[in-house]
Amino acid sequence: MLILLPPSEGKAEAGTGRRLDLSKLSLPELNPAREEVLAALVDLCAGPDEAAARDALGLSEGQRGELRRNARLRAAATAPAGRIYTGVLYEALDLATLPPAAERLARRAVLVSSGLWGAVRLTDRIPPYRCPIGARLPGVGALAAYWRRALAEAMATAAGTGPVLDLRSGAYAATWAPRGAVAERTVTVRVLHEREVDGVPTRSVVSHFNKATKGRLVRDLLTAGARPRTADALVGALRELKYAVEEQPRAAGRPRQLDVVVTEL
Repeated sequence: MLILLPPSEGKAEAGTGRRLDLSKLSLPELNPAREEVLAALVDLCAGPDEAAARDALGLSEGQRGELRRNARLRAAATAPAGRIYTGVLYEALDLATLPPAAERLARRAVLVSSGLWGAVRLTDRIPPYRCPIGARLPGVGALAAYWRRALAEAMATAAGTGPVLDLRSGAYAATWAPRGAVAERTVTVRVLHEREVDGVPTRSVVSHFNKATKGRLVRDLLTAGARPRTADALVGALRELKYAVEEQPRAAGRPRQLDVVVTEL
């Protein structure tokens, strides 16, 4: 099983160990692309046109400190990606408290999408950075389109022959769309919050519920030691974990789409 997660905008303030070494990252076939994006980001943020850099990264004037941090990425201390990402999903996943067997499974099964690195495993050492997938970098262009070209082969290989649980947000999902047999083994999840409005049950997508539920869902799968070999078995595992799962009509050659319905966090 391969679990695909989005990164988080929230990140640790600083790493705690050695400097970045691209050769140590997983999916080494991505390193030429990583180097190109890293060089473009560092040059942009170290350059004289602060306004252009902030505009390219979608930063406000009060976030200029992110530019200084990006400019020093090659010399910055690193930490495992699982500690760098600190947003709502990762708080709910709470990697630091996973039992040893679940932690080992997380190391093997989880890949995190990234506008800067393409994709990394939770154990890959990276520095804190700011590089949203919606950014457009000089010489690289729009990151979503750039990574769509670079990721195709590496992600198909990482998917192997087992099921893929794709929990990425839309912008990151655009960087790699599984095709063919891999698509038919892929399960995507939408989280719906159900509540009553004037006595009528209504459902909506709420960002906080969505992220936290996905984090808890991954944690529960890992803690249960789930190792489904098929998409059907993956859906079954979620139901065994007492998630309210509703499957949408299937389309040949497309990922399976699940709605996970929650009433409270």
